[in-house]
Order: sequence, then structure tokens, then C-alpha cells
Amino acid sequence: MNLTLRVWRQAQSDVAGALVEYQAIDVNPDMSFLEMLDVVNERLISAGDVPIAFDHDCREGICGSCGMMINGVAHGPMKGTATCQLHMRSFRDGDIVVIEPWRARAFPVIKDLVVNRSALDRIIQAGGFISTPTGGAPDGNTMPIARQASDSAMDAAACIGCGACVAACPNASASLFTGAKISHLGLLPQGQPERYRRALKMVAQMDLESFGGCSLFGECQEACPKEISIDVIARMNRDFLVAAVAASEERSGGDEG
Repeated sequence: MNLTLRVWRQAQSDVAGALVEYQAIDVNPDMSFLEMLDVVNERLISAGDVPIAFDHDCREGICGSCGMMINGVAHGPMKGTATCQLHMRSFRDGDIVVIEPWRARAFPVIKDLVVNRSALDRIIQAGGFISTPTGGAPDGNTMPIARQASDSAMDAAACIGCGACVAACPNASASLFTGAKISHLGLLPQGQPERYRRALKMVAQMDLESFGGCSLFGECQEACPKEISIDVIARMNRDFLVAAVAASEERSGGDEG
């Protein structure tokens, strides 16, 4: 199959970018989308041109590196599929495929399809951890956990931090990502000591990173390659509200004293 690619090329963040057209010739339908880009890059290098820069690592839908907009859809046309798992049989011979980076103020372009997603790392650093007591701490595997809580925690923990939720959201909100990270810890016994402080700190960091606000549009869960539900956003909002009220009461008590 033969395709026409329109790829966003941008040498660096402080210069203008533009869509550049390339021909992808004799594409095997069983190739992954990234393998197709590899072949295009090999031809560009052979011709003395600069290859297309794009993020990738495990190519197994786990690392979350390979995010890009494909025909205006985060990760492409297949639901619940990361770009590296998208196969070229999802397209037809002669198709025009437009490939762009994530579009969000919090994700500045580094080069071509590569964006800086360190804002997500800083949200995790703000509170995405649990206390680990030493000495006589009980074995985590011996703690009884309700099946529903365990399943919900595992569903939230499936987040690979790719940023598709941000790219798909009309407001460029990171609420699905942050909600998933807050939920998968807050649902388990090990995550209870920092539960409300975690929500307060991670949401505050999310706001500092210039992400937009969530209006529950729902496009984030549609774009998520792990199909994480916006239920995690409701859980995050609930924990944040409890934490904010408690913090306010604590401040009021201190003022009275």
C-alpha cells in the first residue's frame, strides 16, 4: 500500500514549524505505525535528508513514549491502542495521513513530533508515592483488600503517562492522568496515610503546569490507550475537596488560637 504523509516538522521549540509531505511507498499492512515511520526515515537518511524525530521506547504499549496525533486523533483510529500497537492495516491504500505532535501549552515541542512531557513527571513528584515503614511493617500481600477496590486500583494503575488525554481534551487538561495516579494509590491500604495530602499537592502541581481545567467533556477517556474511565477524575475531585476543607479548618483553628 502507498500513503501520503503530512508530517509536522519543527527543528526546535523557538522556530516555526510546518506540515511537510512525504510518500510512504510499498507499506506492509502488518507493519506498526512506528515501523512505517522507520522505513520513511531510512529513505530520508539515504537521500541525505533529516529524519523525522519521534518518541519511542518499548514499542509494546507500556512506556507511553510514542504519542502523536494521527489524522487529528490521539494515537490514531483504533480505540484502546497506543501508536506503537497501531498497524497499517488500519489505513487504506492511497490514504492521506496527517501526523502531528501533542498540542498543549504544558507540552512544548522539542523537535518534530517530540514534546516535553516533564510536567507529568512533576505532578508525580508532588505526591505520587506512599510511605514505606521499616521494621515490623506488615507484608503488603497479607492486607485484605476488597475485590472492587483492588480492580479499580489496577485499572487506574494501567495509565502509561503518554499524555493522550491532554492532547485530546479541548481544555488540554491533565485531570485523567492525575486522577489515575491519585486513585490507584488512594484506593489501597498502603496509600491511605498520604491520601488527602497527595490529592492536594498533585492537583496544585497540575495547576502550576499550565494545564487547562476539566469540564468532563469525556474526550480523554476516548483517547486513552488503556481506556481509563473518567471515574478517576470524580475520585480525585472528592479527595481534593476533603483535603481542601480539612486544610481550611486547620488554618481557621490556628487563627483562633
